[in-house]
This record gives sequence, C-alpha cells and structure tokens, in this order.
Amino acid sequence: MSLPVDQALDEAAFVAALDRITAAHPGIDALEAGLLAALDLGLPGDSRAFARTFAVEHALVLRAVAALEEAGHVTVTARDARTQRTRYDAA
Repeated sequence: MSLPVDQALDEAAFVAALDRITAAHPGIDALEAGLLAALDLGLPGDSRAFARTFAVEHALVLRAVAALEEAGHVTVTARDARTQRTRYDAA
C-alpha cells in the first residue's frame, strides 16, 4: 500500500527537516527535533495540534517545549491555563 503523493511529499519534507535539525543540534532529543522540524516547515507552533498529529502524549510535548525554551530554541507566545495548550515560535 502506498501513500498519497501529497502525504508522501509531506513526510519526505518532514524527514528532511528532521535531518537538518539533528545535524545542526547533535544530541537533541527526538521529540524536540520534531517540534523544531515542524516549525522549520512553517507549521504553527501549537502543542496540542502537534500531540494530536503525531499521536504523542500532550504532557511529553509540553516537556519538550519547555526544554527547547530553556535552551533558547523557541519562545512561548501563549499558554492556556486550563488546557495547558502552549503556542511557541522559533527563537
């Protein structure tokens, strides 16, 4: 079974972005690299959307965003106190 062409291109672009991120930041956590790759592709920085799209627990995404913020790779732009949805941009 093959993927639709646009999905295959999107996956290829994401993998290429992951490769760029991991080359630029050796030793970066895989989830953190994924968050940066998504930003690199112009996807909005939204923790809930990322968690849903990639079937990752939201709490793990929030920890990765916090680590990226601490390292100076992203800037948190908004946080919903009730849902913990966090919006972020590349720093």
